[in-house]
Amino acid sequence: MQRTQVVRPHAPAQPAPRRAATAVEIRPARPDDAERVRDFLAGLSARTRTLRFFTGVRPGPALVRALVTRDDRRDVLLAVRRTAYGEQVVGHAMSCRVARPGESGAGEHAAREAVEIGVVVADEWQGRGIGERLVRRLLLRAAAGGAAEVVMEVLAENRRVLAAIRRRRPDAAMRAGGGTVEVNAALRDAEARLQNNVLLRHH
Repeated sequence: MQRTQVVRPHAPAQPAPRRAATAVEIRPARPDDAERVRDFLAGLSARTRTLRFFTGVRPGPALVRALVTRDDRRDVLLAVRRTAYGEQVVGHAMSCRVARPGESGAGEHAAREAVEIGVVVADEWQGRGIGERLVRRLLLRAAAGGAAEVVMEVLAENRRVLAAIRRRRPDAAMRAGGGTVEVNAALRDAEARLQNNVLLRHH
């Protein structure tokens, strides 16, 4: 299950200028992004890492490689800004394709294709619309690839994101257990809402 952190966990000490967010580019991850993603993860606060990965421990090399690997099942997008020293990663979004059980009576081969997503934005760049852009692009790409449902796993203590989902997606199904909440929503509907700038206005 992809862990999800989609709201700012706390006010950053030194937020990036709002106008700077317009210069941030959303693009697919590449293998040579591993070092940039490692630096991005190292710069996250323990609270932000916990909300995204459900642990405050800094991810090791194996996870960093997984977070930049794109294949038939996984899609990875980065939010990057150009600096005098090259590109800097300020946001990361990932989806993984999974098969979900079909409707009762539809037959054993009627499983629906879904994507599990996880999103995180650097502390100082939260509240700048970057997370929303990442989610929009990720779900549009998933829908274009034939996925019909989006799944998120959120820490039960992350009340802000759960409240936001309830307000903006009252049709989303939520199932709590083990300290987390699994959220399921129809992807086609989510795509339409995102295009109308309604869904997940959290960054």
